[in-house]
Amino acid sequence: MSLTKEYFMEATEACPVIPAIKNEEWLEGCRESECGIVYIIYGDICTIADIVQRVKEMGKKAIVHVDLIVGLSSKEISVDFIQKYTEADGIISMKPGLIKRANELGMFTIQRFYMMDALTYANIVKHVKNCNPDVVEFLPAGLPKVIQYLLEEIDKPVVASGLILDKEDVMGALKAGAFAVSTTNRKMWDC
Repeated sequence: MSLTKEYFMEATEACPVIPAIKNEEWLEGCRESECGIVYIIYGDICTIADIVQRVKEMGKKAIVHVDLIVGLSSKEISVDFIQKYTEADGIISMKPGLIKRANELGMFTIQRFYMMDALTYANIVKHVKNCNPDVVEFLPAGLPKVIQYLLEEIDKPVVASGLILDKEDVMGALKAGAFAVSTTNRKMWDC
């Protein structure tokens, strides 16, 4: 089954904490997570296909943060590479051109934003309308008021990530309306 928005929503409803793996040890650690989706935030052009394959062998959907893969550029060809040479179910990117290209290829897309100020906020609304990602993710997660405002302006599921320190941060983001949280904090991977 390919990764669709419906599957993503069901999987994150069942387990709203998405493991974000950043090394081999964490890759093995996500095996124990109940979540059916994994963010891959490490690797290079020589290893990414193997990392994706190992995640898939665990029965999980693999979403590659294409901006963080060493050896890939910020050009659309990077998305073509991920689609052609890996079994990735989707991508994460902060780059609108990469999100647009992944959409053209029929891939699942998550557009990530760092929330810094009102200008950033305005750009989120603009880029979401222009790029049409499946899901919007923004950092840091501990901004419940911003999550609520953002949900009023965009018609996309929101994943909150960054600076998840404890269960209170997870619950605050979810109560504010985020559909899920993604974290590298392994203590929070249990649903």
